Parts: sequence; structure tokens; C-alpha cells
Amino acid sequence: MKQLSNLDLKDKRVLVRVDFNVPLKGNTVTDDTRIVAALPTLRYILDEGATLILMSHLGRPKDAPEDKYRMGPVAKHLAELLGQEVRYLPCDSAVSPEQADFVARAPKGSVTLLENTRFDPREGKNDSEMGRLLASYADVYVNDAFGAAHRAHASTEAVAHFVKEKGAGGLLEREVNTLSQLLKEPQKPFKVIIGGAKVSDKIAVIENLLKVVDEILIGGAMAYTFFKAQGGKVGKSLVEDDKLDLALELLAQAKARGVTIRLPEDSLCASAINAGLDTAVHSSNAIPDDLMGLDAGPKAIASYQASLKEAKTVLWNGPLGVFEVPPFDTGTNAIAHSLAELDAFIVIGGGDSVAAVNAAGVADKMDHISTGGGASLELLEGQVLPGVAALG
Repeated sequence: MKQLSNLDLKDKRVLVRVDFNVPLKGNTVTDDTRIVAALPTLRYILDEGATLILMSHLGRPKDAPEDKYRMGPVAKHLAELLGQEVRYLPCDSAVSPEQADFVARAPKGSVTLLENTRFDPREGKNDSEMGRLLASYADVYVNDAFGAAHRAHASTEAVAHFVKEKGAGGLLEREVNTLSQLLKEPQKPFKVIIGGAKVSDKIAVIENLLKVVDEILIGGAMAYTFFKAQGGKVGKSLVEDDKLDLALELLAQAKARGVTIRLPEDSLCASAINAGLDTAVHSSNAIPDDLMGLDAGPKAIASYQASLKEAKTVLWNGPLGVFEVPPFDTGTNAIAHSLAELDAFIVIGGGDSVAAVNAAGVADKMDHISTGGGASLELLEGQVLPGVAALG
């Protein structure tokens, strides 16, 4: 991938794929993390004397315009952050005649945000004609949308084939380099915390990481599939019964490679996922029939914290419990604060883990926080991301 610094940007029109898929409440952006993450790239391009044309998807419109998914509120918020006007025209498609004319009239040094790319059904089909039309807006194409780089869409993959000059934005480059380094030469000991509900969501990640890690700490509901596979009693805990053999196979693979898989020895349990219910701590392989494990217990938390103290590199992907509902956020919060105190390189692998470190108020203590949940998982699985490959 070409770096921004190796692109000729002066007096050029630069089309940038950003990831501005942010939550909205009415016409207000409620979390601008992804927009803020793109600012260094956008400011660099503007400082080089270029004219910016930005494109992004927002939400899940059904291949047609939907007012609640228009990019207007994002344009307004971006203008406030950049301190300059962000041109925006509500229309039916990012490549409609109206949009094309609006882009053609963009003054030198201006910023224009295209309409939602997913309003056009050709986006998700990686349509080459849509890619060609997007490319016609500019002289240079830059992809800085790591969160969408795992999707082969017209705005992330097809467009790159119709420009002579293309490269990676700073955010995309940093994400790819950081996560790739974990798979190549992480500083040891390298420990990974894998949480979440389902083993099936993380199979490929676990298998690929077994090649390089020293220890994997399992949290969340996925742990109970491992316990049941080994004959444990897990009550009403969430279990993937069709993945029991797979769980045993992962344990066997880890043992063969000399990798420790650490499971939570005890769990905070309740009869349902509701705040205010009676809770009890039980061994994770001996949970009563009427209860379910909803968070790591005190022994498990202490065990995980002790293990992490030895680490020089830590990757965290997925919470240890149902952290959205107190008191089942205890384990996740404890790990977040423990990581903040470590003398190690800490990578937060997107998704709920990002929400967890933000909620704990320790995001600034992490070395790298990924902006792409699905993209970071696929990269850690060892897959080639279409949006990255198209820049080569």
C-alpha cells in the first residue's frame, strides 16, 4: 500500500472512503469516535492543498434512499470538528447526476460528503460501473475506512481499479500494521483475551492465534460451550451444542502447541439477564439447573489479572460477561482497569471491547484501539481484506 506521504496530493481532487457509520439520535451524532479517528488523514490531505470528496455508508438502508440514513447530520458534525464547511447534497445516490454535478462544482480546498453509498444497490454488489463513476470524481483515491475494508463493495474495492493514484489513509495503515504485527512478531509473553457469546464467531481467530500466542483467556458465554464439552454442568447458560466437538478440538490444538487456554473457574450467576435479580457465585462447571453464568466470578477475575501481569503484549476482543447489564459488568471492568496498569503493548480488537474500555474510562491507556470489529477479526484470522488488497 502507498502511504499518504507518497501520494501527490497538491491541487488534486482526492476521493476518500471513510467509515462514518456512526450512531444517530434524530439529527445528532451520539458517538463521533469514528469521525474523530479520520480527522488526521483529512487534515493532512487538506494541508497538502487538495480538495476532498468523502464517501461512507451509514446504517443498513434497503438498497434505496431512506431519510433516517442520510448523511446530513454527519456532514454537520464533521464541519464542526474540521472548523470549515462540509458540502452535502441530499440525493438518491452517491453517483446520481445531481450528485455528480454537485461534486463538479466543488471549490478548490473544499470538503464534500457524498450521499450514503448504500442507497445504491450496486454498492453491496461491488459493481464496477458504480466504482468507475465514483472514481470519476477525483484524481486520487484513498481508503481510510478500516471498518469497511473487509467488504468487497463498490466504494471500497471496485473504485480502486479505476484510479491511477491510490493509497492508504493513516488510520487504515496503522490498523493493518498493528494487527498484522501481532501475527508476526509480538513481544512475548503474548496473551489474548477472547470473550463474547459464541465460540463459532471466534473459531478462526483462535485457530490462527494459536500459532503465536502463549495463553488465551476465554470469557463470556462462549466459555460454557468449553465447560459442557468437557462434561461440566452449566445450568441455563448459553451453549452452542453443535460446537462441543469443536471446543474439544480447539483445546487439543492448544495443548499440542503448548498454549494454555484459561477458562473462568467460577461465574456470577442469575436466573435471567436482568438487573436487580439475586445473584450467586458458582464453579463454572457446576452451575445449578435454574441459573446461568453471566459474568466471570471473583476467582476467575483474580486468576486472569495474575496471568496478565506477566504479559508484554495483550490483545482483547470480547467482554467477559453481559457487561451492558450491571452487576454483570464486574469482570469486564476489572480487566479493563488491569490492562490500563500493565507495562505492555495493549491492543483492543474492536466491537464491545472498545465500548468496555470507554465505559471504564481507560481508553487513553490503551496502545491501539481498533475501529473495525469485523475487519479486525478477519485480519486476525489471517484473511486478506478486499479493501486493502485493492490498494496494492
